[in-house]
Amino acid sequence: MEINLNRVDYLQVGVTSQKTMRLLPASGRRATQKVAVADQDGVITCFGMKKGEPVPVFKSLPGPKISRLELGGALGTPKEKIFVAAGSEVRGFTKKGKQFLTFEANLAESIKAMYVSGADLFVCASYIYNHYCDCKDQDYYLSGDKICDIVCLPMTKLGQTTPVLACQDRVLRVLQGSELVYDIEVPGPPAVLEINNAKEGEIEDELLYGTTDGKLGLVQVTDTSPVYKWEVTNQKKRGGILCIDRFDITGDGVKEILVGRDDGTVEIYSLDSTNEPVIRFEHVLSESVTSIQGGCVGKDAFDEVLTATYTGWVTGLTSEPQQKEAGPGEEMKMSPETQNKIVALRTELEQLQVKVLQEREKYQQSAQSSTAISSVPVFSVNDKFTLCRDDASYSLTLEVQTAIDNVLLQSDVPIDLLDVDKNSAVVSFSGCDSEPNGNFLLATYRCQANTTRLELKVRSIEGQYGVLQAYITPRLQPKTCQVRQHQIKPLSLHQRTHASEEHRPMNTLTLTGQFSFAEIHSWVVFCLPEVPEKTPAGDDVTFYFQNTFLDTQLQCTYSKGEGIFKSDNISTISILKDVLSKEATKRKINLNISYDVNEESVNHTLKLIHPKLEYQLILAKKVQLIDALKELQVHEGNVDFLIPEYRSILEEADHLLEEYKKQPAHLERLYGMITDLFIDKFKFKGTNVKTKVPLLLEVLDNYDSDSLIAFFDSA
Repeated sequence: MEINLNRVDYLQVGVTSQKTMRLLPASGRRATQKVAVADQDGVITCFGMKKGEPVPVFKSLPGPKISRLELGGALGTPKEKIFVAAGSEVRGFTKKGKQFLTFEANLAESIKAMYVSGADLFVCASYIYNHYCDCKDQDYYLSGDKICDIVCLPMTKLGQTTPVLACQDRVLRVLQGSELVYDIEVPGPPAVLEINNAKEGEIEDELLYGTTDGKLGLVQVTDTSPVYKWEVTNQKKRGGILCIDRFDITGDGVKEILVGRDDGTVEIYSLDSTNEPVIRFEHVLSESVTSIQGGCVGKDAFDEVLTATYTGWVTGLTSEPQQKEAGPGEEMKMSPETQNKIVALRTELEQLQVKVLQEREKYQQSAQSSTAISSVPVFSVNDKFTLCRDDASYSLTLEVQTAIDNVLLQSDVPIDLLDVDKNSAVVSFSGCDSEPNGNFLLATYRCQANTTRLELKVRSIEGQYGVLQAYITPRLQPKTCQVRQHQIKPLSLHQRTHASEEHRPMNTLTLTGQFSFAEIHSWVVFCLPEVPEKTPAGDDVTFYFQNTFLDTQLQCTYSKGEGIFKSDNISTISILKDVLSKEATKRKINLNISYDVNEESVNHTLKLIHPKLEYQLILAKKVQLIDALKELQVHEGNVDFLIPEYRSILEEADHLLEEYKKQPAHLERLYGMITDLFIDKFKFKGTNVKTKVPLLLEVLDNYDSDSLIAFFDSA
C-alpha cells in the first residue's frame, strides 16, 4: 500500500528545541487531538483545529528557554498533563493550561533531557542523571560523557523501571537505581531514543535510536546484555536524526517508524516480512525537524504525521486529500470553508503589508533624528560541526531562524572546502596573505532567497590546528552579524571507538612529570575530538581512536603524572609529542618524554595508504585522457577501434569528472602524509631527511608500492 500524504502548515511559534512538541490523547476514537508545543522564548502553546483553523486552548507567558516537553499522568491513565523543562526547573500544566507544579531540580546546569512516568521524574544535565519520585531524590548517576537523551523502559520482565541514557561517546547506558548495568555500543553518537511499541500490548523492552550521523537502529534491552536487531545506514548522506515516533499511519495494526532529520527530511519506515525496515515515504522540509508525532490533528478520521521545525513551524503531512480534480467540462466548486480561509488570508496579508509600511516609515523618521538609537536585532543560530567518517571531512551546518544573506568563512589553518550537493549558495574566494595575518581561507557564501539552512564541508590536515570562524549575516535591517567559532584540533580526523585491534605494530610515547590528572586530560581534549571536557571519574582513563582517513589507531591511557600513547602511525605519535610538549611548556611543567618506535609500523602505514594512493593515481590518469578521447570521438565518430579500457573511460567520463571534482587536492594530501611519515620516521632517529624529500616525490610520481618501501628502508 502506497502512502500518500499532503503538507499542511498550521502555525508558527518561536524557535524550538529538540523534542518540544507533543500530541495530547484524543477524547474519542479517531477524534482530533490537541497539540502542545514549547519554544525558546519560554512560551507553551496548546491549540486544536476548528473548521480548518488553529484555535488556541491556552498560551503561557514568556520565560526561560524551554529545552524539553513531555506528557505525563498517573500510571494506567491517559497522559494528559504537560511537563516542560526550562533551565534547572520543571513545570507542570493541565491540558487546560492551569499550572500545578513548579519543581526546582537544583542542578548546576540546565536540563538537557527529561522523561516522565507516573510519579517518577527523570532529568539529565550535560553529565548528571537524577531520578525523583514525588519530587524527592531517588537516584543519581554521573555519566562518562555528555547525555543527549533519556527514556525509561516500563516495569516489565526487567523487574523495575529501567532508565537508558544516550551518550555522546556512542554508548547507551542502561541503569538500575544509581548503578550502571551495562553499556550498549551503537555505530554513532546517539541523539534520540524512543521505545519501540510496534503493537499494543507487547512487552516494551526494545529501543529505537537515531544518531547524529544519520543512522537508525533497534536494540533489545535484556537483563544481562543487549540484542541488536537491525540498523539502517545513512547511504544517501542525509542529516542526523533528531526525533523518532511510532504510529500506525497505514491502519494495518502495526506501527510505522516516523523519523525527523536535521536536514529537514521526514521519513516513514515499515517492517517487511523479515522484520527489516523499508522506507515507504519521504518528504523534505526546508529546515531541521525538531519533533515528530503521529496522530489526528486537522480533521476527524484522517491520520497525519505532525512535525515541528527549528524556526517554529508546526506542519502536518496529512492523509486527507488536499486537491480535487475536475473532469472534462466539469466545474470545480470551492467549499465555503476554503473560500472563507482564502478571504481571511488575503485580509491578514493586507493588514501585515500596511503594518510593515508604517513601521518602516517610523524607523526611517527615528533614524534621521539627532537622538536616534539603532537597536541590533537578535536572532538565533543553530550550528553543528561534526566529523563524517565516510569521507573523513567535517560537516558545518548553520541554521538561522530568519533568511540568511551571506556567510563568511575564515580559517587560520589550511583546509579544503568540499562540494555539497544540497548547497545552492554561490561561493567566492578572497585572496589572503597567510604569513603576517595567519589567514589561510577567506570564502563568502551568498545564499538564495529564503535560505535558512546552509551545509558546508571542510577537510583539515592533521598536525595543523587552529580556529574556523563563520560570520553569519541574515537578511535583517539594520545589518547585523553573529560569529561562530569551531576548533580544528591537531588530530582532527580521529574518531572515538570502543576498542583497538591487537597484533598491530604499535609505536609508544610515554610522558611523565608533575602534572595532575585534570591537566593531562585538558591536553588530550585540546588534541583530539569527541573527548568529554569534564575530567573522567577515577584515577585513570583509556580512550581508543581511529583515523577516519587512514584507519590507523590510537590508544590513550593516562593518569596523574603519567600518559602512555600508542599508535600504529608514527606521524600521530610525532604530532602528539610536539603538541603535548608545547602545552606543558605553556604551563611551565617539566616533562620527561620517552618513545619506543616500531620499525614495522612504517611499512604497515604505507600498506594502508597504498589502495587510496593507487586509486587516486589511476583516477587522475583517466581524467587526463578524457579530453583527448572525446576529441578523437568527434573526429572519428566511431570509437569501436579503441581498446576496452579507453572505451570504458569515455562511457564513464561524467562520473569520473564528478568524482575527481569532489576530491580536491586528494593526491597532494596523500603525498603530504607519505612525506610526513618519511620525515617523522627519521626524526625519532635524530636524522633530518628534509633534503631527500625531492627524491621521495620523484618515487611517488612513478609510484610503485615496492619501490616506495625500498626507498623508506634505504634512505
